[in-house]
Amino acid sequence: MSLVAGVDTSTQSCKVVVREAETGRLVRSGRASHPDGTEVDPEHWWQAYQRAAEAAGGLSDVAAVAVGGQQHGMVVLDEAGQVVRPALLWNDTRSAGAADDLIAELGEGSAQAGAKAWAEAIGSVPVASLTITKLRWLARNEPADAARVAAVALPHDWLSWRLAGHGPGDGDGALDQLVTDRSDASGTGYWSPFSEAYRSDLLELAFGRCPVLPRVAGPAVSLAETPWGAPIGPGAGDNAAAALGLELAPGDVAISLGTSGVVSAISSKPTADPSGIVTGFADANGAYLPLACTLNGSRVLDAARQILGVDYAGLDQLALSAPSGADGLVMVPYLEGERTPNRPRSTGAFHGLRLANATRADLARAAVEGLACLLADGLDGIVKLGIPLRRVLLIGGGAQSQAFRQILPAVLGMPVVVPPPGEYVADGAARQAARLVLGDLPHWERPGTEVFEAAHDPVVRQQYGAVREMTHNR
Repeated sequence: MSLVAGVDTSTQSCKVVVREAETGRLVRSGRASHPDGTEVDPEHWWQAYQRAAEAAGGLSDVAAVAVGGQQHGMVVLDEAGQVVRPALLWNDTRSAGAADDLIAELGEGSAQAGAKAWAEAIGSVPVASLTITKLRWLARNEPADAARVAAVALPHDWLSWRLAGHGPGDGDGALDQLVTDRSDASGTGYWSPFSEAYRSDLLELAFGRCPVLPRVAGPAVSLAETPWGAPIGPGAGDNAAAALGLELAPGDVAISLGTSGVVSAISSKPTADPSGIVTGFADANGAYLPLACTLNGSRVLDAARQILGVDYAGLDQLALSAPSGADGLVMVPYLEGERTPNRPRSTGAFHGLRLANATRADLARAAVEGLACLLADGLDGIVKLGIPLRRVLLIGGGAQSQAFRQILPAVLGMPVVVPPPGEYVADGAARQAARLVLGDLPHWERPGTEVFEAAHDPVVRQQYGAVREMTHNR
């Protein structure tokens, strides 16, 4: 039986899974950590991939491989294929001012007109996460480095390129061998899901010129081969790869709770949201992936644990021992700024603190409810675009929180489906690799799915909404 490999080069680590192409049975896996920080030398990703592949028993026996990766990260290369400067990751907010400038420039001075124009052009309104804003920041703040840039890639593009044997010192740099897919390209800010093409005019607006960009491959093609002769799939951005791993269908909404919080859905047509809450990305299978992404995810729970001095089980126990609404204590969890809504310079805060609710249990409950409300705001944005909502699936490391599993259904007012724990980004990449072997995407069974239900409690969101609006109006 053929084996395939999926790679997830994420913010915090590289994960590799090896699965049977036909059944999806996990044969072996490995992982290796990435450095902390919001800018990273991409060479660390290559080294982590090699360690993760070795921990997975090597990949010389796999028939195909594909890579899923963190979106938006700016990887800039010179003519020889050398990295010009450390990559700026999606969660690096230094380009927030550049995003504001680009919106105003396309709107001829009007932020509202600019937001509408950007949404109609690329399906998204620029925020600090998008690659295009990072390129503007580079051009304005590091002009010497900007002048050296011959090509711009994304993390998954770059790692796939290295897997194909390219890289520094490879003759002329082999920049023409860079390949991406439509899902990752749609998160750059200079590729349009409406025209399915790069918008060189927008890239020139941001950067002043158009470096070499990766070719955008279709979802079912081999872009190159590994040194051992296995075809390499086009890969995908992490959210699109996770959608493949989950086998999302129209009507399904996935909430992924990792470093960030992501709410995504499958759509048959491209979307545009001038408010900027929902980004109109493409998926990895020929459709579209409207998506709301928060900067703050499971690390909100980590922060609460640190404040309270407990482990994950202890946080769950405290949160579930407090009443719904945390006795009026509300946490706005903008701990690292926020993208949904776009408040990159904001901070987190507790509101409504009184002697009666100054308890460890209420604080824990407020943290979980605040995170749930933040993600519920993203879900509202997707529903407002007319995307059908049939069921909600919860994945990611934070999905293992028993408190979050039980509180989220009450906040959303609908059941939440929790698939078994897994590396869904890597699994999605593996399914894509399996398509190269089998000729079509396989269906892989996922035993162990759980469904969590709770009575709807609108008071939690009402409390949160009042505080959120108060903080917005400051």
